[in-house]
Order: sequence, then structure tokens, then C-alpha cells
Amino acid sequence: MTASAADTVCPVMVFAKAPGEAKTRLIPALGAAGAGALHRRLVMHCLRAARDSRLGPVELWCAPDTSDPFFRECERRLGISLWAQGEGDLGARMQRAFESALVHAARAILIGSDIPALSAQYLRDAERALAGGDDAVIGPAEDGGYVLVGLSHCDPELFRGIPWGGPKVLPETRRRIAALGWRLSELPALWDVDRPEDLERLPQEMQESFMPAAGGVGDPNASGTPRNRGGLS
Repeated sequence: MTASAADTVCPVMVFAKAPGEAKTRLIPALGAAGAGALHRRLVMHCLRAARDSRLGPVELWCAPDTSDPFFRECERRLGISLWAQGEGDLGARMQRAFESALVHAARAILIGSDIPALSAQYLRDAERALAGGDDAVIGPAEDGGYVLVGLSHCDPELFRGIPWGGPKVLPETRRRIAALGWRLSELPALWDVDRPEDLERLPQEMQESFMPAAGGVGDPNASGTPRNRGGLS
């Protein structure tokens, strides 16, 4: 890729777990089949938003690997490429993805796969911030993490030792970006789907993806487990 091409292309990387390993907190409310159906619908939604943004190649970063038939279906239907997240905690896997993308591009965006309100325009707004000279851009999650991070540089300090799954993810990331002397932009906060009570906020068309399998939303407090922070898997 030429330098000029690298300046205009922004890969969008989507982190997703295989069905059956994601949205386990929703199983008490939806059943395993319903939780899996919703997860597949959310992943497809985020991939389509990434594709429709037309920012650059769309990469589905898969956990634990790329072998699940659902990932192959995404590749076939949407023309995206599959990558294995590999070993390590979330920070190590995110760092690996950014290091791979920024070898061939001047900037890259990474998103989670459970963000119903994600749009192509939201992704274009993130890319515009990076193209305008920001070193980093974050899309906060309502619960204290983030659903999107975009970078024009990758530094291990952004990902090492972060308390993933806790309320300090976003403030700690902001602190580290400031310590690096980087310029940061933030987008409006979005919400992600982690707990049964989140299901009530889903658009009707997404509810239809799991209701036949689940037979109902169930007890919104049935899981009794802490929620992850942010939409990244």
C-alpha cells in the first residue's frame, strides 16, 4: 500500500466471541438459544455498520479463533476478513489488533459487537477526528467503559494492566492518553447489551431475533452477575 493510500484507509476491527461463549448473562432470561440468536444479530448489525461506513477494510476479530461456522457465515455474507484474537487478556488482544492494522494504515478503529445504536455515521465521526489530527478517539459506554477506540498510534501503555470489566476502564484510559501527551476526542456515549434489563431498550426488530427462541424476556434481574464495562469482547 502506498503512503497516500494508507492515509485515506481506516480499517474497522470488530471484536466478537463465538455464539455460545457470549451473552451468557442473558441465558437465564432468554435461554441459550435466545442469547445466541441475539448475539448473532448484534454482531451482524455492527459488521454492517462498519461496512456501510466505507472507511476501509472490515475485520472480524474472533474469539477464541475463526473456526466457528457463524464467523464463516459473516465472511461469506458480508465480504469481511477473519482474524483470531489470540491469547491474553482483552488489553493484549486489542494491542495485537491495532499493531496489525497500523502497519498498513495511518489510523484504525476497534469496536465491540453488542452495540445496538452503532451507526455508520458514528464510525465516520470517529475517523474524522483521527484524520483531523487527533491521536485517539473514544466512544464511551454508558456503563463506564467504551464501545469504540480509534488510534493513529499504538502504545502498549494504553492496554497493559487495565482493570477490564470494572468502572475504571474509561477514566484510566483517559489518564494514560493524557500521560502520553496525545490529543483525544470523545464521541457521544452509547449503550451496550450485557444484562436482561438492557433487552427492554432493544429496537423491535432485534427483539424479534430472540423472542421466538426465548419465549419472553423473563426476569430482568435473573442473572445476578456483574456486568462487563463497555462493548468490547
